[in-house]
Amino acid sequence: MGRYILRRLLQMIPVFIGTTLIIFLMVYALPGDPVKALFGDKAADPATVAQLKHQFGLDKSLLEQYWTYLTNLVQGDLGMSFSQRDVTDILTDAIPVTIRLALVAFAIEIVVGIGLGMLAGLKRGKLIDQLVLVVTLVVIAIPVFVLGYVAQSVLGNELHLVDPTVNDSNDLSQLLLPGIVLASVSLAYVSRLTRTSIAENIRADYIRTAIAKGMPKRRVVGIHLMRNSLIPVVTFLGTDLGALMGGAIVTEGIFNVQGIGNTLYRAVLQADGPLVVGLVTFLVVVYLVASLLVDLLYAVLDPRIRYV
Repeated sequence: MGRYILRRLLQMIPVFIGTTLIIFLMVYALPGDPVKALFGDKAADPATVAQLKHQFGLDKSLLEQYWTYLTNLVQGDLGMSFSQRDVTDILTDAIPVTIRLALVAFAIEIVVGIGLGMLAGLKRGKLIDQLVLVVTLVVIAIPVFVLGYVAQSVLGNELHLVDPTVNDSNDLSQLLLPGIVLASVSLAYVSRLTRTSIAENIRADYIRTAIAKGMPKRRVVGIHLMRNSLIPVVTFLGTDLGALMGGAIVTEGIFNVQGIGNTLYRAVLQADGPLVVGLVTFLVVVYLVASLLVDLLYAVLDPRIRYV
């Protein structure tokens, strides 16, 4: 296991370098001159532009800029944003907010999604199964921004059951509604994936053998059926945790949550290259770590899987 973890960590290095290089080129090479974009429609003083380019290292070649970024990154320095704030400080303020929101959404996704999927899979072909399939299909078809706007208008502005916008990101109760909206689409996919996996495994030989031996149904379902059925679900959940953090742009914007998604959206609008690269780099690390944890969980769920 230790050798496998070391090998996976080494494999992450070229993946990290490749993804961050692509992001770096997309931010600094494709949009044009990021310094001139700071001035908008106003005429930029050439001396001021040259000074800003030198300050942010934009007067060097792209490969030199990227190498400088990597060497500073190893030392924990993500650079300075165009707003003259340290990118690390901005991340420190935004990350806890998005982590809380993502964990709320992730908990809802696991509990409700797997619960509905189990119910539908065990009652395959019956009314509850058809109802779950229809409801999840409708949720998948509705865009997140529409669902968020409707939830905010109906539950917040009309019925006054919750606050329509988040005033305190440290209050988990205020993050409940945006967490539900953020988890909605993923929850639907988890439900359908769990339902399909359970419906297939419940007809497997090892399940019939366990039932024939007189094993209690609770043990058959809770241990044998669920452990094997959750392998594809865990794969989805592991990658989706990173997607929840990165995909919270719309949700955080609707509910005024001051997290990574909202910060990234503003950084893109303001053409703040260093901040965009720093935020996306953090999300890349989240994806890589989540992928490693998913692979390690396989051996826990299925004892037949061994890593060498």
